[in-house]
Amino acid sequence: MEWDLAMKISDRDVLLVIDVQNDFCTGGALAVPGGEKVVPAINRIAQKFTNVVLTQDWHPADHVSFAPNHAGRQPFQTIELNYGTQVLWPSHCVQGTAGAEFHRELDVTKASLVVRKGFRRGIDSYSALFENDHRTPTGLLGYLRERELKTVFVAGLALDFCVRFSAEDARKAGFEVAVIEDACRGIDLDGSVAAAHRSFGELGISVISFEAFL
Repeated sequence: MEWDLAMKISDRDVLLVIDVQNDFCTGGALAVPGGEKVVPAINRIAQKFTNVVLTQDWHPADHVSFAPNHAGRQPFQTIELNYGTQVLWPSHCVQGTAGAEFHRELDVTKASLVVRKGFRRGIDSYSALFENDHRTPTGLLGYLRERELKTVFVAGLALDFCVRFSAEDARKAGFEVAVIEDACRGIDLDGSVAAAHRSFGELGISVISFEAFL
């Protein structure tokens, strides 16, 4: 799907801003390279939308995805859980900590909904729509459908994990989806950015640029 660069954003469109939190920015516990650089772009893009949804990683300290909770394991190793392979991360976005707060320069005033995810100890949650078993819903899908929103624009952190899974799940649920690539940053574990791009192409997810909104 090619996007009209002079596009008009309608009240059936939603901007989904993924995990722009301190722990994913420079100095944070799981910093995405240049993570905070998405903030000015997202703030400008959000001005064009009636509908803005923010997601917030919100883990208990004993979360199963945290490497320190597994004796002898290092961050970025993987383990097998009942829902599949799980990357072990540094402890991050722990409920109530400064690291879990939105970046102080992110303009949150336009957001009509904040979706917290990853709050169940035994399952990680990358996607804004479903946890990593691909079955446990966050409730966002119901919100989008009940409000009759049609096109989901995705920005935020990290391109190759939470942005990717959110975009895929929204597309599979029947929405038109566009990832605003230069309003995202990636971690890039073992070619994960390239894999995200392949997936976007296969699923018919548009990859567009911030300039489309100027």
